[in-house]
Amino acid sequence: MTGFAGLWAEDGVMEFPFAPPGYPSRLEGRAAIEDHLRDYPKMLDIRGFPKQVVHQSADQDVVVVEFDAEGVVVATGKPYRFSYIAVITTGDGGIVSYRDYWNPLYVQELA
Repeated sequence: MTGFAGLWAEDGVMEFPFAPPGYPSRLEGRAAIEDHLRDYPKMLDIRGFPKQVVHQSADQDVVVVEFDAEGVVVATGKPYRFSYIAVITTGDGGIVSYRDYWNPLYVQELA
């Protein structure tokens, strides 16, 4: 996750438009994003991305990505497969905006 966070520009932003209560809806700066992602592997052991579709936009700095992540929920050992859509804008220094559209109802099923 540290490597993933390293893709952001120093002042990049990560947003979660559908974040449920108790989850952040916006992270500002690479350090905040890295801090947020640091413990992710303690919750989910991601083992692959079996679906990956990249849609180009009219703006060469923006892509829309559909992907599935699969792995194991660390606390329960249950299999994990979840679909994501992200709108990613790049600029000087890396990712300047990453809007992560995920289904917050799925979080309830992880327990």
